[in-house]
Amino acid sequence: MKRILTIAASDSGGGAGIQADIKTITVLGGYALSALTALTAQNTVSVSAIHPVPPQFLQAQLDAVLTDIGTDAAKTGMLHNAETIAVVARAAGKYKIPNLVVDPVMRSKGGSCLLEDAAVEALKRELLPRAVLVTPNLDEAEILCGFPVASLEDMKKAAKTIHLLGPKNVLIKGGHLAGDCIDLLFDGQEYTTFAGPRFDTKNTHGTGCTLSAAIATGLGQQLTLADAIGRAKDYVATAIRFALPFGSGHGPTNHLAWLDRNAQFYTCGLELEAAVAALKKARIGRLMPEIQSNLGYGLVAAATPEDVMAYPGRIIRLEDSIMTVSAPRPGGSRHIAKIILTAMRFNPQYRSAMALCYEPALIDCIKSLGFSVGEFNRRDEPANVKEIEGSSLEWGTRRAIEKAGGAVPDIIFDCGDVGKEPVTRVLGTSPADVAAKIIKIAQEYTG
Repeated sequence: MKRILTIAASDSGGGAGIQADIKTITVLGGYALSALTALTAQNTVSVSAIHPVPPQFLQAQLDAVLTDIGTDAAKTGMLHNAETIAVVARAAGKYKIPNLVVDPVMRSKGGSCLLEDAAVEALKRELLPRAVLVTPNLDEAEILCGFPVASLEDMKKAAKTIHLLGPKNVLIKGGHLAGDCIDLLFDGQEYTTFAGPRFDTKNTHGTGCTLSAAIATGLGQQLTLADAIGRAKDYVATAIRFALPFGSGHGPTNHLAWLDRNAQFYTCGLELEAAVAALKKARIGRLMPEIQSNLGYGLVAAATPEDVMAYPGRIIRLEDSIMTVSAPRPGGSRHIAKIILTAMRFNPQYRSAMALCYEPALIDCIKSLGFSVGEFNRRDEPANVKEIEGSSLEWGTRRAIEKAGGAVPDIIFDCGDVGKEPVTRVLGTSPADVAAKIIKIAQEYTG
């Protein structure tokens, strides 16, 4: 386990600062060490008071940690004043702190000043030259480079200017731009962009702290800088997606969502494999379509195809049974994911689906067993939907559910179209639920 040091202030609201850093480092598998630079009285609305830690006591914390335990990477957060910056810079030099990530925290989400104006020059002069990476947002980049930063081209100019201050790499965060969140990395020679989704939420308190802590953790774990940034952005995006609506201002992100997501993938995979084993035993090969099949299972609150576990390479017929060619994985099938995600928008409990063949006699058998059945006609599909790969399934599933009054049917089928095989789809709350329905159908159907 790698040792990751955070040098930052305390956030009494728990969403940013040293609290966010420790959560992030721990969730990503590092051992969190800390040196406190200040106490803050803050919540989701504002920072009402700041009590800087005396420089001598900050030095004592750093000496205690670095002379005994040491560190594989470190990050700085809110430093507040020039005296604190001087202590951190001296310690970075004295102890040769590796992989130092500097997050130049200057203002809170609510607009409170977290770095004194007089300390900006100290930050530039004393700390940035010791950083392997500095991670300003657009406002911070403007202060560091001295000109407005409002576009990707501005970000490139700012990154080059900030790089001249001495950091080995500059990552300018573009979260305040319109559109997707594009961050720009400059290593002194080349630019690299990192794109991420934008989420419609005000609950983003602590994202900057979290990102820099995640990057530092990755560097300490010997990831490349690009891989450390990529993983950090995924981690932050997951934390924002499942942010916590606490307080009346900018609520905190959910630092544990990454763990929960990975735990869900593990259990979803086990449930998918158990369902496939049951279907193999039931020898349902007769029900497989010519295009073969897939079985998917969405995470709780799944929102993208990558949130749906399925089988890459599909589930194929083997004589009168079935077989898989690989283990299930996230994003394994965008087609089955489209069906599941559409059903979940109507009823979040319906998180699983599998495709079967279509035969009129099979639908008659299904109806005789008491299953609810929905249908869509591909000939009614709008031309603009046909042109987008995978959109037909989303459109058709939605249409069938809407025709059923918003209730998700057990079965949704279509009779195909030119170049499109007719398919029957079984929906359920889990792979076990879907498998049980299919086995019941297989036992009854003799077509």
